[in-house]
Amino acid sequence: MSTLGSEPRQLFTPVEMMREAEQFALSKSKKSTGMILSLAIMAGVFIGLAFLFYITVTTESDSGWGTNRFIGGLAFSMGLILIVICGGELFTSSVLSAISWANKQIKMSTMFAIWGKVYIGNFLGATLLLLLVTGAQLYQLDHGQWGLNALNIAQHKLHHTPVQAFSLGVLCNLLVCLAIWLTFSSNNAMTKAFMVILPVSMFVSSGFEHCVANMFMVPLGIVIQNFAPESFWTAVNATPAQYADLNVATFITANLIPVTLGNIVGGAVLVGLSNWNIYSKPLLKAAVTPITTAQSLTSVKDIDMNTQIFAKDIMNTQPAVLNADMPIPLAMDILEQKAMSSAPVCDVNGRLVGFLSAHDVMVELWCQDYLPNKEMKVVDLMSRDIVAIDANESLVNIVEFLAIDKEQVFPTTSMGYATSFTTLSLEERAKAAKVKKPQVLPVLEHGQFVGVVSRVEVMHALRPIYGDKINVVNQETKVLETA
Repeated sequence: MSTLGSEPRQLFTPVEMMREAEQFALSKSKKSTGMILSLAIMAGVFIGLAFLFYITVTTESDSGWGTNRFIGGLAFSMGLILIVICGGELFTSSVLSAISWANKQIKMSTMFAIWGKVYIGNFLGATLLLLLVTGAQLYQLDHGQWGLNALNIAQHKLHHTPVQAFSLGVLCNLLVCLAIWLTFSSNNAMTKAFMVILPVSMFVSSGFEHCVANMFMVPLGIVIQNFAPESFWTAVNATPAQYADLNVATFITANLIPVTLGNIVGGAVLVGLSNWNIYSKPLLKAAVTPITTAQSLTSVKDIDMNTQIFAKDIMNTQPAVLNADMPIPLAMDILEQKAMSSAPVCDVNGRLVGFLSAHDVMVELWCQDYLPNKEMKVVDLMSRDIVAIDANESLVNIVEFLAIDKEQVFPTTSMGYATSFTTLSLEERAKAAKVKKPQVLPVLEHGQFVGVVSRVEVMHALRPIYGDKINVVNQETKVLETA
């Protein structure tokens, strides 16, 4: 249990990092289009600035080939540090929203819409910076050597085969998304910044391809090739014809398309979905445990009417339903409004993914000395080990599950051997047994959540066994008259 004044944890475990990644992925679907575009434009500018830094430190350097590129990689890491700390939306990290799709929290169309908005925003940001750089004529720096370096870098990017460009894109975003994943290990800003440096330095120094960086770098080369004055070409002892392949059509077909596809595979598949498959998929598979009960209950087996009543006939079809990304205070308000002590947690597709109860909240408050983290979400406290029933489960089986603990009533081994002996009758053993079963059972139909059954619904369904309803007012009146 934490105590007042205790230091917050600095590092998270891989499982906790996966939870952070899930929240990171889902948060992208909660932003408005305007916010996504604005943050994406910001990220496009940041990556472009990082490439300016790279060009500057690698122009006419006396360092060896590898050392020169490593220094450039260190400089380029500034771009991702700015994005991580300032909160920009970068396409190559936004592909991690595939995690939310895998969790069935968002639809595939929503995921692609997020990617498209971020991609457009990154392009606009890169274009904005390109206009500023062109206006400033930075390509004239160092007697034109800065611009010549930019031309050579841009031209090199267009000389890959489609397979090579795709593969370099995969390798690039494998490292970029691993860098982002490392930031999930800590809440400390300095730690996050340091975490991204080496992975980014490796992808840059190794010549891997990043689609957003290329949105700035290759168009920069195209602009220099088309608009640089004659004095520039004279200073660098070159001609525009040497860079004639720097054009928009070649850029899109030979670089941008295969690199973008490679970035998606490297980030969404090799990092996002791979970690999801390791850490989250097993939990989702184990999230719902349907009950297994006997086909009939001896004590009421003669009541034919109950064998024809099923969960779908008595369930509450409009209970309070929470979502995993909902803040705990809002979830508590909903439970209070509905006068409920617990509620199922579902994703956007109606799939049951958890269950939150007042007990879960109270335990967390006790552990935190009643100083709650107000940013905590339902996913942080909900139980994933759920007992659910099928919509076609009979009332008889539901009653047996809720009221009878067979291990106490029939204490035997799996082989049928008695483990204890008693002189109590079956009825006495059943009434004496302490049964610990859920108060509310989620109901599933074809894997989809459709309602809940509580002991209240079961009581209403069993009431006809005792005959017609009694007029409570008349009975009270008769009692008063007799007195």
